[in-house]
Amino acid sequence: MKRRTRVATFTSLVGLPAAIAVVAVGQWLTGGQLRTLVQPEAALIVFGGTLAALVVSFPVEALRDAARAVRSTLLAPPASSRELVARFTQYAVRVRRRGTLSLEEELPRIEDAFLSRAIGLVVDAVPASDVRLVLQSASQTIEDTDEDAAQVLEAAAGYAPTLGILGAVLGLIHVMENLAAPSRLGAGIAVAFVATVYGVGSANLIFLPLATRLRGVARARTVGRDIVIEGAVALQQQMHPRLVEAHLDGFLRAAERPRKTAA
Repeated sequence: MKRRTRVATFTSLVGLPAAIAVVAVGQWLTGGQLRTLVQPEAALIVFGGTLAALVVSFPVEALRDAARAVRSTLLAPPASSRELVARFTQYAVRVRRRGTLSLEEELPRIEDAFLSRAIGLVVDAVPASDVRLVLQSASQTIEDTDEDAAQVLEAAAGYAPTLGILGAVLGLIHVMENLAAPSRLGAGIAVAFVATVYGVGSANLIFLPLATRLRGVARARTVGRDIVIEGAVALQQQMHPRLVEAHLDGFLRAAERPRKTAA
């Protein structure tokens, strides 16, 4: 499981630079110069304009949450659901032998905030129905935040190509204004076409893939939180460890089945 997590992190970090490198290699193979793709004016129009449009469209908190979600998605893949099942099975063994208070010593070692909250409710002897209600509400809040972050990226993917066209129009206006000065025509044309490359390229190679990646990771984390909820309720009910394992494993398989069918 740890190796799979490392592979997921590696592919996330390498994928975006690789997509950008494909465009650069294509420019080189067609005989173009790479420095032609470096146009600060076009970058300002496309990326500065996209950022400004996002600031108008979304609250600052939503933009901050989106940035954190992207960083978390790329650098910290979700915990393995299989590992969560194994962990709750061990917890069930401990609860059966020593009671729910024995889990209190685990709290300082739990890094995941949602899991820590769930185990804390179990230790505090909160009724199972209330445990489910509180955790489901918290999970829904996290799910909504993840969806908002994906929508921010999709909005950026919509703004960027349009601003690329705007940059192209401005570049062509600059060309028309300098028809009498041939030395200035090349710069104007470069800004015009590179702005379009920036807009379309960033939308399809950065923003949309990140939104898709974020939604996939969010689904995996939702499954993990559902396992935590069911596991915490099972611990509070002092369910037999084998039943806990069977219940969570069945729950995990049911969650994975629609994804496999779709694939």
